[in-house]
Amino acid sequence: MTQTGERYPGERLGLPREGAGSIARLGRRVGALFIDYGAAYLISGFWGWDPLAILAIFAIIQIAFLPTLQGSPGHRLFGLRLVRADGAWAGLWRPIVRTLLLVLVIPAVIWDADQRGLHDKAAGTVLLRT
Repeated sequence: MTQTGERYPGERLGLPREGAGSIARLGRRVGALFIDYGAAYLISGFWGWDPLAILAIFAIIQIAFLPTLQGSPGHRLFGLRLVRADGAWAGLWRPIVRTLLLVLVIPAVIWDADQRGLHDKAAGTVLLRT
């Protein structure tokens, strides 16, 4: 058990320990990040590999795909989906807030006991396994 009494990430949110609907773990998250950032890197090659262009393209990928497919291309390839904390569709504004905080990096690397980064907590979202 953790210090807060939960036995596994997501229990406090009423999510299963593992399998479909459970909290996305670090390995899948990092894999999805590499896919999405790698795609942004390749696309930015058309503009000379500008670091700001890479970041902007990464943000566009996130904002375009999170509300439409419930996940970025990397998320979907790694069997993840983004939903509101109550399990409903994330909507349009939540992915924007989440992405803006994600590109700042620091909110994404500070997690709570449910393995939700500050970017997810601020947006009211959770990344789950499909």
